[in-house]
Amino acid sequence: MNLVYTGKTKNVYALDNGNYLLKFKDDCTGKDGVFDPGENSVGLTIDGVGDVNLRMSIYFFEKINAAGIRTHYVSANLADTTMEVVPAKPFGKGLEVICRHKAVGSFLRRYRDYVEEGADLPAYVEMTFKNDELGDPLVTRDGLVVLGVMTEEQYDKIKAMTQQITQIVADDLKEKGMVLYDIKFEYGYDANGDVMLIDEIASGNMRVYKDGKYIDPMTLSELFFA
Repeated sequence: MNLVYTGKTKNVYALDNGNYLLKFKDDCTGKDGVFDPGENSVGLTIDGVGDVNLRMSIYFFEKINAAGIRTHYVSANLADTTMEVVPAKPFGKGLEVICRHKAVGSFLRRYRDYVEEGADLPAYVEMTFKNDELGDPLVTRDGLVVLGVMTEEQYDKIKAMTQQITQIVADDLKEKGMVLYDIKFEYGYDANGDVMLIDEIASGNMRVYKDGKYIDPMTLSELFFA
């Protein structure tokens, strides 16, 4: 294997068959020793977090693939905490896609003059550029097209896929007595421009509540696999 990228929570290796191998690590983003999925630097190491993140990703990727929605997932090996994926080119220099079922977080901070905390949202989709210095700025459909980041068709495909995937995750959590407020995804595309879901689907990428109270990512993972 050839190491091609060292990430905060995963390393990426090139395989001889043309695919890539993601190695999940126990390093977590945070600050001052406190776990925070919103931070942009590694703040601590938690034994087993790579394993639970991989387990949740396997669970949802297999379910999403079975629903006929394309992802980069090929297979995984829990023994060495790795996941094999097909190659995918990211949009621009990195793009995050958020689907919101409830008004919380940055959405509430931006629009609190027009909405109450926790208000229902109709699977609202928004996209932000991954740029720490600029505070991950929002970008519109027209902006993405004008800037050459994606086509109108790719945007519409991503929006539809995001709403479908979010519902799959939300339904699963509902069965376990939990409510999904919002979730963050990343997408890429192949040589033909066809869109696929990439990265991971882990507790640190979603905001979940139970009995009206926020569940931190580590507790969420424990409840999910209880």
